[in-house]
Amino acid sequence: MSVLLLIARLLLAAVFVVSGLAKIVDLKGSQKAVQGFGVPSFLAVPLGTLLPFAELAVAVALIPSSWAWYGAIGALALLFAFIVGISVNLSFGRKPDCHCFGQLHSEPVGASTLIRNTLLAAIAGAVIWQGAAYNNIGPSAVNWIATLTVAQGIELVVGLILVALVGIETWLLLQTMTQQGKLLTRLELLEENGVPGNENNQQYGLPEDSVAPTFELPDLTGSMVSLSDLLARGADKKAPVVLVFTSPTCNPCTAMLPRFAEWQQKYQGEVTLVIVGQGTAEENLAKIAEYDISPVLLQQDREVAEAYKARGTPSAAAIRFDGSTIGKLAEGEDEIRELLENLMEEVESYVPHPLLEVNRPDNGRIFPEPPAIGEPAPDLTLLDLDQNPIKLSDFRGTPTLLLFWNPGCTFCQGMLKDLLVWERNRPRGAPQLLVISTGGTKKDNLVGFKSPIVLDETQSNFSAQRWFKSTGTPMAVLLDENGIVISELVGGARAVLELTQPVRHRTKKVATV
Repeated sequence: MSVLLLIARLLLAAVFVVSGLAKIVDLKGSQKAVQGFGVPSFLAVPLGTLLPFAELAVAVALIPSSWAWYGAIGALALLFAFIVGISVNLSFGRKPDCHCFGQLHSEPVGASTLIRNTLLAAIAGAVIWQGAAYNNIGPSAVNWIATLTVAQGIELVVGLILVALVGIETWLLLQTMTQQGKLLTRLELLEENGVPGNENNQQYGLPEDSVAPTFELPDLTGSMVSLSDLLARGADKKAPVVLVFTSPTCNPCTAMLPRFAEWQQKYQGEVTLVIVGQGTAEENLAKIAEYDISPVLLQQDREVAEAYKARGTPSAAAIRFDGSTIGKLAEGEDEIRELLENLMEEVESYVPHPLLEVNRPDNGRIFPEPPAIGEPAPDLTLLDLDQNPIKLSDFRGTPTLLLFWNPGCTFCQGMLKDLLVWERNRPRGAPQLLVISTGGTKKDNLVGFKSPIVLDETQSNFSAQRWFKSTGTPMAVLLDENGIVISELVGGARAVLELTQPVRHRTKKVATV
């Protein structure tokens, strides 16, 4: 029994050593994880900083027999706190990142996290019980090692090295298998969709420039408010809408409310800030009673939050005036504040070129609609690498392939050689090419194209990328000699290169691959 107790203590000590050291290397991540569990921001920093040192102290105390019983109590206390925090968040449907072993291993909490901590707590409890009932917590690891002969010491060291190597090899194998699984999934998505652009492969939040899901929800007075209504409030200034998902039972949400009221005042007229809450009107009214906050919209459950792939509260999604998403989902008060600051930096730093204002629709529409097959493409004005204006109508008379391109895109670089060869030996009847670059400097875009290159100011309210709803690169659409759209917007090198073939009378959609 004594040997089993020693093994139990060493196991606990090993777990807390790895956990503590990993968190010390990434203290900011530890502080953020503590806040994600619902601890107010003013406490999250000190607690997130002290936690790894407390874990190391517990690990050290578990080694000598004179301190081991107290070390086991400390281990049980920490594990009990972890179990309570995980259980409470899971009960509210939240799955914050555990950050259990720092950057070595971190994942949203779930049943496996709860089971692991419960088993470790049971081991710590067994050590405490044996020490209290039978005054037996096993031999001191230090004294036990001191009694070993030289040969036994060598055997112990070799054994520990072998165990460590097996552990490291197993971890590396699991990591490799995980990465291979992600790579295979990514390849399957690329084969299915043919759009290997700049989209984020994240498990939560919508990708940049996605079409924001529409909704219509009651506010606290019962009046129905839609996404279109919110966008229209700031239409004159093209102000973005920021939806902040909250819950009246969420402690971090409650702690954030004073800052939210300050943000609404600070960014009034520049950003339309909206709370999308859960629960009843009475519950939400009780939370915001002392603050001047409006509007507060009420979900029946989490239908809007799930549509925006929000996995917890508080979190926020930003929507630009044309109904497309901006950036990634922000989680927690700090990230929401950063999101708002970044939005204001974009607004303040961007000065649109006056020539691009002609791209504004002249029929009263606020948001550009992508032209369908058979409809004329908008006669947009774009700027070439020397800032000279070029209009799409300048290319009429010959079918034209509009290629959305980015010199920093790996997939674009992969098809560059094929495009340059095609340009030098363009088949008879093949379309002319207009390269619409969505990033990089003039030097970055000088990669050998003979065809004209224009720089698309993606921050412009009516950029070509937004007019055609191009969500990544490389993507392309084909126009006939009269500027009529004759293909779907396609993505991926293979689908784009198919549109470089000689143009025949296209009366049906071009299939994407």
